Amino acid sequence: MEKVPAAAVAAGGLVGGYATARFTKKRPLGGAVLAVAGAAAAQQWRRQAGPKTAAALSAAYVAGFAASHPLAKKVGAWPAVLGVAGSVALASWVAVDRRR
Repeated sequence: MEKVPAAAVAAGGLVGGYATARFTKKRPLGGAVLAVAGAAAAQQWRRQAGPKTAAALSAAYVAGFAASHPLAKKVGAWPAVLGVAGSVALASWVAVDRRR
């Protein structure tokens, strides 16, 4: 059993990836943080809930990342990132983490 819930790993990847890119001014580094956390979350999702759930949550993770860009133009960067991170975390909790 993992000590850190997959919901926290996924949300942390979205927020951490953005924060890394913003504060280091190195977008590829932020992308690496995003990718590593996404892969770790996907692995947990697969182990705990199976490949179909992992695929759906991975798609939500990528969609959240993509949606944060146009959303940021409307509400600002941080609110957009925090909103999509919260949405992905909630989906992960509902589909996987609450079962623990």
